[in-house]
Amino acid sequence: MKTNYEVRYAAHPADAKHYDTARLRRDFLIERLFAGNEVNMVYSMYDRMVIGGAMPIDEPLMLEAIDPLKADFFTQRREVGIYNIGGTGSVQVGGECFELQYKEALYIGRGDREVRFTSNDARQPAKFYFNSTTAHTAYPCKKVTKQEAVVAHMGSLDMSNERNINKMLVNQVLPTCQLQMGMTELATGSVWNTMPAHVHSRRMEAYFYFELPDDQAICHFMGEPQETRHIWMRGEQAVISPEWSIHSAAATHNYTFIWGMGGENLDYADQDFSLITDLK
Repeated sequence: MKTNYEVRYAAHPADAKHYDTARLRRDFLIERLFAGNEVNMVYSMYDRMVIGGAMPIDEPLMLEAIDPLKADFFTQRREVGIYNIGGTGSVQVGGECFELQYKEALYIGRGDREVRFTSNDARQPAKFYFNSTTAHTAYPCKKVTKQEAVVAHMGSLDMSNERNINKMLVNQVLPTCQLQMGMTELATGSVWNTMPAHVHSRRMEAYFYFELPDDQAICHFMGEPQETRHIWMRGEQAVISPEWSIHSAAATHNYTFIWGMGGENLDYADQDFSLITDLK
């Protein structure tokens, strides 16, 4: 197995508005999350969230404690949220084993134990996307399916934004320290997400886009409401959203995305909205 990681530093919004395309992509876009028998991670200085992907094929992969954590185990001072977006696989957490099918999620609480990823079938490998934040206490591990999610149906096909927001690893479903994760599925014919756009200075966020055909692309909008920027993305890529930035997107095809948040509170409704007509 192979573990790769990089560190991304935080940016002041007054500086970020001067970034060119290459700098925006270098600082905020995560292009490569999945590779066979590898674990790939980005350690972000925005609320110290770790964003990563593990793709076991013919061998188990360990979630290793990378050097920036200065820990004996990855989960020693951290909680983790995991979604499987590939073939059926398993996550072993210490002495417990959780089988995850497509679009099923797992919460792992803080604790000194090994975490291992395995695919049931090497011909259809699992793809485990994960977010991790620091944790002040230990909560039980729990698998969550879409049937257990708190679902909010929003938007309309007329507005090109009909979608189901599946709140799965959130405090309405299970206890967490600061991590909140969910999955938003856009209906056929809809391409816009998270409109009206908003910021929440109490929390940062990461978006991971998938179920997008290989020949299609998604345009992620970020930046301050009066200084927006965009990043063109492909499927199975992620983007870091600072607390001062909007986070919205439109694509050339409908898609699904996983959102993960870390920060000061667990209030999903803590959002400062901007009128669509006020964005610049």
